[in-house]
Amino acid sequence: MAASSVAAFWAIAAVLVAVPGPDWAFVLSSGVRSPTVVPAVGGIVLGYAGITVVVAAGVGALVAKSPAALATLTIVGGLYLMWHGARTFARDSAPSAAAHPAAAGRTPWETLARGMGVSALNPKGLLLFLALLPQFTDAAGDWPLPMQLGLLGLVFMLTCAIFYLCLGSLARSILRARPVAARLIARLSGAAMVAVGALLLIDRFIT
Repeated sequence: MAASSVAAFWAIAAVLVAVPGPDWAFVLSSGVRSPTVVPAVGGIVLGYAGITVVVAAGVGALVAKSPAALATLTIVGGLYLMWHGARTFARDSAPSAAAHPAAAGRTPWETLARGMGVSALNPKGLLLFLALLPQFTDAAGDWPLPMQLGLLGLVFMLTCAIFYLCLGSLARSILRARPVAARLIARLSGAAMVAVGALLLIDRFIT
């Protein structure tokens, strides 16, 4: 597989990762309330690892071609984002969360699982991988197509990990001494996830 293809894909992946979305919202909300953002970022990355496996195995194309399967994934993903966003907003709006920020946290494993849900259940992520990854593969190359797709997925995951670790850590360092601002960011993050989930459902039912 040509190094130029991998480099070109990385440039596009970096831009896509830097665009705010549900991943951003989840990492920021975790960063301002948790002692570390590693579980949140790990969950996001594992979710994309699952999508990579699905796409490399050819299952993703089958899902994309099945209106019923894609509709189900969209509805489940949209509802999950709305549920998680509403919980985040409500938790950081509660008086107990304001008085005891640490009590609003969750276990690292729970954060990891929720991060996986945020990225893996987002149908836009699946469709993005289906549309983007094949453009940088070489059908006549020495590597089998699944290995090429896996490598590109790995590049995307590493880019996500580095960017979101920096984003979450920066949020923690800046907002640690500003509890009011931290709660505001967490609430806005929750509201953003609700909005993204609602847009997924609206897009599903009007198209």
